[in-house]
Amino acid sequence: MANLSKSTAPRFSVDVYQNEYLPEGGREVNAIVTVTSTGGGTTGGVPLPSASSASASGASAPSAPAASGGPSPDAAVVIMVDCSGSMDYPPTKMRHARDATAAAIDTLRDGVAFAVVSGTHVAKEVFPGQGRLAVADASTRAGAKEALRRLSAGGGTAIGTWLRLADRLLAPADVAIRHGILLTDGRNEHESADALRAALDSVSGRFTCDARGVGTDWAVKEVTGVASALLGTADIVADPAGLAEDFTRMMENAMGKEVADVSLRLWTPVGVEIGFVKQVAPAVEELTGRRTEAGPRAGDYPTGSWGDESRDYHVCVRVPEAGIGQEMLAARVSLVLPAQGGGVPEVLSHGLVRAVWTDDMAASTAINPQVAHYTGQAELATAIQQGLDARKSGDVDGATAKLGRAVQLAASSGNADTAKLLSKVVDVVDAATGTVRLKAKVADADEMTLETRSTKTVRVKK
Repeated sequence: MANLSKSTAPRFSVDVYQNEYLPEGGREVNAIVTVTSTGGGTTGGVPLPSASSASASGASAPSAPAASGGPSPDAAVVIMVDCSGSMDYPPTKMRHARDATAAAIDTLRDGVAFAVVSGTHVAKEVFPGQGRLAVADASTRAGAKEALRRLSAGGGTAIGTWLRLADRLLAPADVAIRHGILLTDGRNEHESADALRAALDSVSGRFTCDARGVGTDWAVKEVTGVASALLGTADIVADPAGLAEDFTRMMENAMGKEVADVSLRLWTPVGVEIGFVKQVAPAVEELTGRRTEAGPRAGDYPTGSWGDESRDYHVCVRVPEAGIGQEMLAARVSLVLPAQGGGVPEVLSHGLVRAVWTDDMAASTAINPQVAHYTGQAELATAIQQGLDARKSGDVDGATAKLGRAVQLAASSGNADTAKLLSKVVDVVDAATGTVRLKAKVADADEMTLETRSTKTVRVKK
């Protein structure tokens, strides 16, 4: 992707929350890194924290200056619409998909480059055609909506071909933000799982993509897998009538992005090992395996595109053993834009993770509230996924245990949205102890909604 220059970038800050104290011989250091971007467009992701939010241990270095003026039209978007045969059952599904795409097109800012792709077992350009992008204005919006009226359902589903075409359309665009929106109503039955994975690997890092499943006949892991690989969002729209509202909201969020390719860079001293790096808010996303080397003892983890928003990351490192009274820098966490035009990477902001060895038992055994909270949120996501897998395989005891633990974690962390979704899959006897009974009958939409949204988290209670 191209990047915005420093003069147009939002302002970034990094705050580090941790208990830096370790007992003698202690090695594991955990920290929650809160990254906040301000001065961009519309708010996306997690609501921005107030100025009076909890103080951090660790420095927050000066960041890039705030943008002057409002969001620029420096973006390109491709909307991929499932037009497979199943979109005609019922016929209103295709109509709602057309209406939703039209609503998204109406939400584009003037000057944004865009295209619409019809996806079946092959991918075809619906508008503007000839392998190019249109520039949003009154005329091209009208032309795109006219082209949408000619969309009809027929054929199979091969999502990898849709993504590859979107990449070919977006690649020539000299813009900061490249984004895709993908809608499907069925399983990816006309290409292999390996082919889809190869397509995701080939386009990863080239554009971000939000993915939506409409109805209840699609595979959750396919849709969430697309969004995860391309650093976008995934969700279910069980009732096709809700597509227009969802597409409008997605496009508004995309229009609020102003800087892409931001990496979380982790530098560690000699002897320090990386345990893991994961995003923990607004959703759990494992980043450890996505590291790319960035010089001696430094690695970059992708974070995607940013507007006005705040996200939290959990960093775990293992330091060498040390004696009482010793302290060390365990890691430096930076927000980095890649080098442009032969220059050097731009550090937008940074924070420090420390380790201090003490014989004060109270200090070394205290668990930082942010670390404790997000450890629980990550466990909650895992418990839901394992519980639903056990339920599908007929393992009643395993499903009951895992989903009961999920109910307990959701209740104790104040994750009311997830607790509500869980209550549609299990009967809650006692939330505090995680005592539940599996429901005899569960609507497909309820189970798929819980699975799709299982990684969504809530922030620490203030």
